[in-house]
Amino acid sequence: MLNLTVAQAWAVLSGAILLEVAGTTCMRLSEGFTRLTPSILIFVFYAMSFALNTLVIRVLGLSVVYGVWSGVGTVLTALIGVYYFKEPATAIKLVSIGLIVIGVLGLHSASRIPSA
Repeated sequence: MLNLTVAQAWAVLSGAILLEVAGTTCMRLSEGFTRLTPSILIFVFYAMSFALNTLVIRVLGLSVVYGVWSGVGTVLTALIGVYYFKEPATAIKLVSIGLIVIGVLGLHSASRIPSA
């Protein structure tokens, strides 16, 4: 059984987030499953991401891991959409990204408070 420290768990979670973002980006690159390599990579990246999340949940807790994983993944994916795929960066999109960042920071802060 793998016993991670809190610092190691955050590092592994970062890897899980990057793999999730890679998988989501491959969804766009697969062009509706018409391109083989990105279509396969969707499942490879997501499987690896979920495996890493499973290791981290014991240390950081489900609510923090899933909230940070999905929040940071959403922000990074939105930024990839804007910068790489040239999607419009509307005011509402940017404000929404900011709110997600605030929520992720709140979850991260909550994870540092010892439970009663």
